[in-house]
Amino acid sequence: MTAREEILARVRAAVADAPDAPPATRDYRTTHTEPERVVELLAENLADYRALVHRTDEKGLPALVATLLTTRGSTTVLAPPGVPAAWLAALDPGITRIEDTPGSTARELDVVDSVITGCALAVAETGTLVLDGSPDQGRRRVTLVPDHHICVVRVADQVVGSVPQAMPRLDPTRPLTWISGPSATSDIELDRVEGVHGPRTLEVVLVEN
Repeated sequence: MTAREEILARVRAAVADAPDAPPATRDYRTTHTEPERVVELLAENLADYRALVHRTDEKGLPALVATLLTTRGSTTVLAPPGVPAAWLAALDPGITRIEDTPGSTARELDVVDSVITGCALAVAETGTLVLDGSPDQGRRRVTLVPDHHICVVRVADQVVGSVPQAMPRLDPTRPLTWISGPSATSDIELDRVEGVHGPRTLEVVLVEN
């Protein structure tokens, strides 16, 4: 018997006659934000993390996306297969849509100017976007390698106040990516460096009905 096995055996023997633990009480508040403040708080916290926040409606979304890409100087944009065609309907002819394929390498993705995705949820109190690999979000690498990420959030059904409110709505078997602002680190001499672990620029489009 190894030392580990011996210790575990002693623990099991010590608690063999112990009563079952009572069920956990979960009557705590799940959010500290009033519903009418959720969207504004999300926008404020995203901006605090140095994300660029834009507001529009469904009708104005294609023109806004086109403007963001043109202003950025992008000539290529990667859009996962589930991104609605309408989002890119107003693109300048000089901007080419790139398809993500299972064989796309990190080197190939690194030369893509921009990527546009949807999201699974957005959490107001933490200013966090959650992606789960759904068809409009694509593989995790497409949002980590390109230097510019545009994320579209449907305010009506994708914004929640807090992480406790988000968790029951997320599928834990999916590849969840939690994004709070553009990639940044201060590991080296406390100097902030952006773009090390993901996109240097994150633009969030809040779409209201």
